[in-house]
Amino acid sequence: MRTDILHAGASVLTYEIRNIVAVAEQLERLGVQVYYENIGDPVAKGEEIPGWMKEIVAEAVHDNATYAYSPTKGMLAAREYVAQTTNSKGGVQIDADDVIFFNGLGDAISKVYGFLKRTARVIVPTPSYTTHSSAEAAHAGAEPVTYILDPNHLWYPDLEDIENHIKYNPAVAGILVINPDNPTGAVYPVEVMRAIVDICEKNDLFIICDEVYQNMTFNGTVCTPLCTVIGNKVPAICMRGISKEMPWPGGRCGWIETYNRKRDPMFATYVQSILSAKMLEVCSATLPQVVMPRIKSHPQYWPNLQKRISLYERNSNIAYDTLNGLKGVLVNRTNGAFYMSVVFEEGVLNHKQSLPIANEAVRDTVVHLVTGAGVQPDKRFVYHLLASTGICVVPLSSFATDLQGFRITLLETDEAKCRSIFNTIAKSIRQYIDSHESNGHHYST
Repeated sequence: MRTDILHAGASVLTYEIRNIVAVAEQLERLGVQVYYENIGDPVAKGEEIPGWMKEIVAEAVHDNATYAYSPTKGMLAAREYVAQTTNSKGGVQIDADDVIFFNGLGDAISKVYGFLKRTARVIVPTPSYTTHSSAEAAHAGAEPVTYILDPNHLWYPDLEDIENHIKYNPAVAGILVINPDNPTGAVYPVEVMRAIVDICEKNDLFIICDEVYQNMTFNGTVCTPLCTVIGNKVPAICMRGISKEMPWPGGRCGWIETYNRKRDPMFATYVQSILSAKMLEVCSATLPQVVMPRIKSHPQYWPNLQKRISLYERNSNIAYDTLNGLKGVLVNRTNGAFYMSVVFEEGVLNHKQSLPIANEAVRDTVVHLVTGAGVQPDKRFVYHLLASTGICVVPLSSFATDLQGFRITLLETDEAKCRSIFNTIAKSIRQYIDSHESNGHHYST
């Protein structure tokens, strides 16, 4: 075109979590039975929506008001409910004006990063949930600035690495924390959260905290809400939603809570710019906001959530017990959300390894996909695993990290199938790592 139409951040917008679905569907058409363990959708994995929840939604659908626009910030009753819930935790106190609803956290994330000054950077974790890291990088037109989550220390943030990035990069204006974390499944202790708040206070930074999985912890861990440690000096944006917890991912309903918004005039103006951007699209969907307080205050809500959490805990321990101790990989037990990240030790993967693929057309497809420059070794493994076993996971390198590995969900409702999946993965890892020593039994590309 005669004029360059590309946004400076166009090349850093990636989402391998869904990109790999296209590959899986291609292999399905060639006869591969695919087990989708890549996307964190509890409903798609077979979780039943309880009847009482459906009844609340059905009743609301008969109310004409649920078909109307909501106020730009969101329905007042929903915002008041959110504020009351946060205030009950005993930390920073907010009111309904500190809450803004969005069409899912993807919408919120886009606006929160999109309306920062282009030269202002938010340091994000590595590995990092792709929606955050890509949105932050796109706003700046550059690769994300990252701090280390340490797989040798339960995936906790490396606080020294955070401080060094702040010290040597004056463009850093804020820190992103995802707790419980996606993609690692880590839950950060109160000491870590307090340390991050202290770093922000010392360096005059703000915090973005994604707490969409806050109430989904297990194995004896408890999430520390940011509101309980933030104090009254550090500005912050906390993100929550209904996609995973209710679960209602198709409802596209999330919100941000702003803490200490009025403590800093510049931060207050920034939050106002986010709200003004929301005004341009009028509002977020009304129905989920209307029913959210009714559903979450129902007497069966927390027992139903606890039942689901017990499933994730079971799967977490099946996965850890099966994969822990395998030669060449490092795993940590997942304690929150429903993801596990598996890391290959440095130097374990190469471009000569493979898994047996009986279907010639499938094999040719994979050879084409993994041949050429720029294909990460863990992506090669993931594609071979998919073609050989039908198990669809996500390469860890797609989560803004140099680590090689993969992320898998822990959503399988059938215990026998869950055990079978992880046993198959363990067998495939052993076979793949050893395959370069006996390429005559497989093939090389």
